[in-house]
Amino acid sequence: MMRCKTVGLVLGLVTILSFAAWAQESWLVPYIAGDTAVWFFNNTTGMDVTGIQIEFDQDVTIVNKLEFGGAVAPLEGLTGSAFTFVGELVKYGAIQLDWQPATAVPTYAIWLSGQQPVGKPYFTSVAKLGYLFGQGIAHLREADPVGLAAAFEQFFLDNAEYLAGLSESLGMNLADSLMPIIMTSPPEGIENFFNTIVGMLGVTTLEGVLEGGINFSSLFNILGL
Repeated sequence: MMRCKTVGLVLGLVTILSFAAWAQESWLVPYIAGDTAVWFFNNTTGMDVTGIQIEFDQDVTIVNKLEFGGAVAPLEGLTGSAFTFVGELVKYGAIQLDWQPATAVPTYAIWLSGQQPVGKPYFTSVAKLGYLFGQGIAHLREADPVGLAAAFEQFFLDNAEYLAGLSESLGMNLADSLMPIIMTSPPEGIENFFNTIVGMLGVTTLEGVLEGGINFSSLFNILGL
């Protein structure tokens, strides 16, 4: 264990020292040390944060934790598939987490400021993308309705040909059907609608959605994804 911590400490210091050059790129950096996964969660939000939420693809046990620029503590213990760490961490600080089994990987992670998520989320599944769409759109209806409407207008322009064909095959106008749901439904309703549309595309992976026939860039941009 001591060797693992020493390796992690050295790697962590290298990560922090070189971090400013790529602060806006990927904020999760993985390593493997024997039978232990060693990941660095870098605070690229541009602000101090008060915690982080992390979900895994299986149960893990956190065997080591080390902070650079602050201190956080787990709310739910150190074994499970989902964790919330709370405390303080400066911008461009980082958290090193070591867990077993080494084969486990995060499927979702987001920084927190108080109770609010901040920065770009990390996610690996279609289901989590649908969840983020629902939560983000519901929030923007109150925070920036003009921007949200403009983003959807661009979305329909970017995908006019594809959506016209899909609308014809369904026998309904997708824009006319979509916007009332977007502007009135709770987050869960938006999430379900998104999952329905994705299911109609015949894709089951996040890569399939991102590389499929629909251009989501205008919505990704306003939602910060």
